[in-house]
Amino acid sequence: MVVTEKDVKKALRGVKDPELNLDLVVLGLVYDVEIEGSRVDVTMSLTSPMCPVAGQIVEDATNAVLSVEGVEEADVQLTFDPPWTPERISPLIRASLGL
Repeated sequence: MVVTEKDVKKALRGVKDPELNLDLVVLGLVYDVEIEGSRVDVTMSLTSPMCPVAGQIVEDATNAVLSVEGVEEADVQLTFDPPWTPERISPLIRASLGL
């Protein structure tokens, strides 16, 4: 089976930011998904560089990617360049949050 970015993002929707209780994709925390055969590399951010559960979120994201059929290797890297801002959330969700 060929792994697609859509498959990976669907899996990452199951990983929530514990503070905002919204998933990584909706929050705009997933910056890049690169797929090479059965290997997936994800570059993502967090809502804060000081996030006390950063390790758990990365682990959950890695496990979510590994759960995608056809994925044998997954690497999730954090970046804060550019820093995440609420503007990365879709306008409709942002409005419903009052942001």
